[in-house]
Amino acid sequence: MRVVIVTESFPPDVNGVAHCALQTARHLAVRGHEPLVIAPTATAADDCDRTAPCPVVRVPSLPLPGYPQVRVALPSRRVAAAITAHRADLVHLASPFVLGVRGMAAAARLGLPAVAVYQTDLAGYARTYVGAGEGAAWRRIRAVHSAADRTLAPSTAALHDLEQHGVERVRLWPRGVDTARFRPDLRDEALRRELAPGGEVIVGYVGRLAPEKHVELLSGVCELPGVRVVVVGDGPSEAALRTALPKAAFLGRRTGDDLARVFASLDVFAHTGPYETFCQTVQEAMAGGVPVVAPAAGGPLDLVDHGRTGLLVPPGDADAVRDAVRRLAADPALRAAYGRAARTAVEGRTWAVIGDLLIDHYAEVLGARTTAVAA
Repeated sequence: MRVVIVTESFPPDVNGVAHCALQTARHLAVRGHEPLVIAPTATAADDCDRTAPCPVVRVPSLPLPGYPQVRVALPSRRVAAAITAHRADLVHLASPFVLGVRGMAAAARLGLPAVAVYQTDLAGYARTYVGAGEGAAWRRIRAVHSAADRTLAPSTAALHDLEQHGVERVRLWPRGVDTARFRPDLRDEALRRELAPGGEVIVGYVGRLAPEKHVELLSGVCELPGVRVVVVGDGPSEAALRTALPKAAFLGRRTGDDLARVFASLDVFAHTGPYETFCQTVQEAMAGGVPVVAPAAGGPLDLVDHGRTGLLVPPGDADAVRDAVRRLAADPALRAAYGRAARTAVEGRTWAVIGDLLIDHYAEVLGARTTAVAA
């Protein structure tokens, strides 16, 4: 099968869309298919593209004002030309918004089936950044996804949101986790002594430091006696968060095996963002054997088994986050039990398993197109 993955983000970018697109391309190649990636240009992209699992076509882009980590693709004929040259059987649209819209239009002109993967809560971002525009965001989402043969939602909550806003032909497709990389035995006592020299319980957040993540909700956790808050990531809110969380340790961006070591060395993972369509960092923490505190909204509702692998709290409630962490910090046996259950819960969610589910979706879409043509 010849598949073109049109993605709004790809490594060296570090985010859920980029990571999922990379894992998708990698799995397709391993299974003997022929993927091609179309993505915006990015700093240091040449180095990453040389080690990519398939050819990568870069489209000119500009950094988003105020958020340079996000690149926005410019109009380009390269999208349609690359799809044509690859002789694609199917077009995969990863979180389509700008570049993905052009990919969808090209697929339609060429008569190719398209599978659109919903990953970004644009309506939630509109609320966060401009205080309005949710309706416009949903109109954009509905227009793009309604043109696709199938939309894949990463969580039950996301699937229901899409259906309630008029998007049809939606199916569930979760995300995988690298259980070989993220694992409990990477717990590093030297790192723990460095981060918490007084033997404090280490509570970590990993992710973008941006307004929609509401990392400032950890302020109450920072004040808990015997607790050390560690923040991993970068983004436009970093300076403000250093002021809001003066007692926290900021480690910057961590990736790969280094990130896996940090995850496994935490005692509790605390996520604060209420707009997660999936929340890959929750799953990575669980793979590391770490209990999770997360909002009872979006993707975490599927991932965290409340009272078994972690605790779900009302979104946006700093006191609830603090109280949940306090409960886990005070009970090492409970943390250990939740951590073991968390690891067990994700062991069957490898990227190989999830990638094969995606290929099944492709096959169903292609089969439906063939049947429609024959009729």
